[in-house]
Amino acid sequence: MKLVVLDGYTLNPGDLSWDGLQNFGDLTVYDRTPVNSQEEIVERAADAEIIFTNKTPLTKETLEMLPKVKYIGVLATGYNVVNIQAAKDLGIVVANVPSYGNASVAQMTIALLLEMCHHVGHHSDAVKAGRWANSKDFCFWDYPLIELEGKTLGIVGFGRIGQTTAKMAQAFGMNILAYNRTPKKELESDNLRFVDLDELYAKSDVISLHCPLTEQNQGMINKESIAKMKDRVMIINTARGPLVEEQDLADALNSGKVGAAAVDVVSVEPIQTDNPLLTAKNCIITPHIAWAPIEARSRLMDIAVANVDAFIKGNPVNVVNP
Repeated sequence: MKLVVLDGYTLNPGDLSWDGLQNFGDLTVYDRTPVNSQEEIVERAADAEIIFTNKTPLTKETLEMLPKVKYIGVLATGYNVVNIQAAKDLGIVVANVPSYGNASVAQMTIALLLEMCHHVGHHSDAVKAGRWANSKDFCFWDYPLIELEGKTLGIVGFGRIGQTTAKMAQAFGMNILAYNRTPKKELESDNLRFVDLDELYAKSDVISLHCPLTEQNQGMINKESIAKMKDRVMIINTARGPLVEEQDLADALNSGKVGAAAVDVVSVEPIQTDNPLLTAKNCIITPHIAWAPIEARSRLMDIAVANVDAFIKGNPVNVVNP
């Protein structure tokens, strides 16, 4: 059996092992495959029965040119890089890796929130630049410092990551408003309740996105939804870049309507040099790393191996195109 990993570097830059997949057959790992070169994707995967992709797109046209492929393993939770319907029509099983990064992504969300509240990196740089040594006072700060206790966190998408984020935020004394397509009323408590989006927008001091990207919610953070929010609201996106209309968010940051934003994802990745968030006020941008702690990547690898094992044994799991 021939297996091909099209873009393995981000999952395993050298600190993990491919041995688990190697045990299933002849494994070829490419660090990167040009995402805009259908010809090269097809050339590399032509003889494979099993393909793994993280962000290399597998379109309908590409899949039709790969008649040997029986299984696609997405090395991520999001699987929008694969044409799911085309794979199903061609009899190809597509499986993703859910739940591997719940703690890591939630932790990153809280890290971004704390950075917006305290600007730790900036103040550390200021001290090293000599500003504290030359200060007339025993302390100084360049931004308003924000205490989280008693503030309201609105979480859009209350799956495993959203729930983990809520637990961490509750430890800071925050109240939680949650929006989910299917409200999970059994999770409600004195400081957690489910609301519709309009109420979440209106009452949240912080809004954090943890939902999958769909046709319905693309661009959900836009000038219309921002207008419904509190003045000086803080917005966090560790989910998918296209959930946010970036120019609208940049405009709101620059006007002061949005007090701060922190994004780990953007609409086009790697980020383009003309992305308006790069020059927006009070905007933290990190390079899509919420998923990347070694503990999370190790779990991802283990689940990917288990997925293949289950497929070969005739009982595929984590299938996204049943």
